[in-house]
Amino acid sequence: MTILTETLHTNEHPVLLFDGVCNLCNASVQWVLLRDKKGVFRFAALQSEIGQHLLKARGMSGETLDSVVVVSGEQVLTHSDAPLEVVRLLGGGWSLLYVFRWLPRWIRDSIYRYIARNRYRWFGKKESCMLPRPEWKERFLS
Repeated sequence: MTILTETLHTNEHPVLLFDGVCNLCNASVQWVLLRDKKGVFRFAALQSEIGQHLLKARGMSGETLDSVVVVSGEQVLTHSDAPLEVVRLLGGGWSLLYVFRWLPRWIRDSIYRYIARNRYRWFGKKESCMLPRPEWKERFLS
């Protein structure tokens, strides 16, 4: 994928970057895919070349990042802001969860970091990144 194509993707469709070996993260991506009937999101593993490129192009390091990330144009949302943006963009009843945005970030991010620190122990880890269903394949950037 060229940088131009990648930029068009992030401007047209927010990209959800996720830990490709984390079972909780993979389940979350599948949850979003099932509810994203309009095809708003594109997806890439943080470990992938495109995931690393998207982060580096925005001045971030993916090596130490312990968060799901939403990249939309030049905007990068991490920690609790990322899943809140996801539910906002999904719309419908899910957007009601965006009300939690009004909680102070230090509270939201503390809860998020606690779950992120324990995600492998609680939910497990895969040896390799998830392979999407054939009907979802075009939504994954590679």
